[in-house]
Amino acid sequence: MNLLLAILGGSFGLMAAGGVFTVLIAVGLVPRFSGKSHSAKRIMLYEEMIILGTVVGGTVGIFKDQIEKSNWYSLLFINGIHTIKIIQTIILIMYGVFSGIFVGCLALAIAEMLNAIPIFARRISFRKGLGMAVIAVALGKVVGSLAYFYFKIFDTTM
Repeated sequence: MNLLLAILGGSFGLMAAGGVFTVLIAVGLVPRFSGKSHSAKRIMLYEEMIILGTVVGGTVGIFKDQIEKSNWYSLLFINGIHTIKIIQTIILIMYGVFSGIFVGCLALAIAEMLNAIPIFARRISFRKGLGMAVIAVALGKVVGSLAYFYFKIFDTTM
């Protein structure tokens, strides 16, 4: 039974990661980074860092409790000074800066992509119902968010 759960969990995780990477490819985020920084030679490094960040972030998110319970960080004492808080603060600042840069770039890329929606709608002659489609998406997001918080889906202690 545990093997089946492991296979299903891994499969669903791969599908979710595939969806994330599909969005990143669709909005052209990696080529935009390399174009703005004039570093097209390092485009493979950008892609690898995005994948590494996704894998590490997912792993830390899944095994958060086990990481907190482990004593691996007890080795971080230097001359009697407890440096764990300093290291945590530095990591948190770095995470915040890089997450902010990533989310900002992703938001701008999606905003540019939204300019393509009216063009696409005209090309496929989708004139009626576009407003209803946008409202349906917005209502779906609202209902999903309300259900998420009302039923406390985020709470793993239940």
